[in-house]
This record gives sequence, C-alpha cells and structure tokens, in this order.
Amino acid sequence: QVQLVESGGGLVQAGGSLRLSCAASGTVFSIDLMAWYRQAPGKQRELVASITSGGSTNYEDSVKGRFAISREFASNTVYLQMNSLKPEDTAVYYCRMWMGNSANWGQGTQVTVSS
Repeated sequence: QVQLVESGGGLVQAGGSLRLSCAASGTVFSIDLMAWYRQAPGKQRELVASITSGGSTNYEDSVKGRFAISREFASNTVYLQMNSLKPEDTAVYYCRMWMGNSANWGQGTQVTVSS
C-alpha cells in the first residue's frame, strides 16, 4: 500500500511563488514516473508536469518557463516550484506516481492565485 501526501498549497497574489511537495510512503518500490496534475472548477484534470526516473521533464505549454518539477530519490518526493503565478493557475493540484503496473494519486492541495 502506497500513500502520497501533498503539501505546500495556499493563497498567493499574482506574480508570487509556491512550492508543492508530494512524498510517497508505505511499500514504495522503484518509482518510474512522477507527475503533477491540476483541476480547476468546472474543468477536466490536466497534466501540468512530469519527470521520469532518468530526470527527463515535460511541461504543459501554459506553465513552461514558470514551473519546475524536480524529484528527490532518497525521500521518494516530487516537487513543483511555481513562479510568476497567474489567477488561471488556480486549481487543486494532485501528484501521481507510477510504480510498475500501478499508479497512485495524492489527496490534492488547493492553490489559489488572487489578481
């Protein structure tokens, strides 16, 4: 059983920064892929950024140059550094991790950007 616990969300003014964290605990094997998704009210959940075990990253177009995903192997943690935040970044952010044939979601953390 694997649990993903997120932290770091909150309320920030436009132009500000936040750093999200997501740590995996429990029976954690080799993590192949880590990712952050977000879901705004009335919209579908979308992929924001991902990082492979080899360190390759991928970003949704609207966050390129503003967000950075990183991972720490020793603690099975993935981070999302969010800079130059915009009101349209407001959403619940979820982490997801893939281990072999299974994938797990975090519980979500609210990010609210005021104009």
